Amino acid sequence: MTDAFTAPSVLVLTTGGTIDKAYFDALSAYQVGETQIGKLLETARVACPHEVRELMRKDSLELNDEDRATIAAAVRDATATHIVITHGTDTMTETARVLGDAGGKTVVFVGALSPARFAESDAPFNLGMAFATAQVAPPGVYITMNGTVFPASSVVKDRARGAFVSR
Repeated sequence: MTDAFTAPSVLVLTTGGTIDKAYFDALSAYQVGETQIGKLLETARVACPHEVRELMRKDSLELNDEDRATIAAAVRDATATHIVITHGTDTMTETARVLGDAGGKTVVFVGALSPARFAESDAPFNLGMAFATAQVAPPGVYITMNGTVFPASSVVKDRARGAFVSR
């Protein structure tokens, strides 16, 4: 029996955001720490070929035009055509818009509303959704949050509800 679907290799680009935040007692604040994405994929026993590449460690509110250009260049220059980008949720839609149509690649942005290090974090589920979407969605730019796949051009973060919604 042959498989009708062969999983493509997925490139995961990490940029920081809440998904990778840690609490440092001495500072009494959350800061973006070492990425947890590789550990989450390992814990989930992901068998699909993948590579995790850290681009930066920033809260999305600290991202600037130069950072967004770095992210866009990483997508453009990647040989992979299936890409997941971890990103803080506050400015995820802004960075997604910079990518335009992503040059025929399937690019999926994902983040979390609570750090991956927390037991009740939405990070593992969101990452799983993004990883699956990157493998099966047609070329374009998407955001996966709250159990939903959104075209990046038609989604906003509703801060009052703590969720992403179609606009």
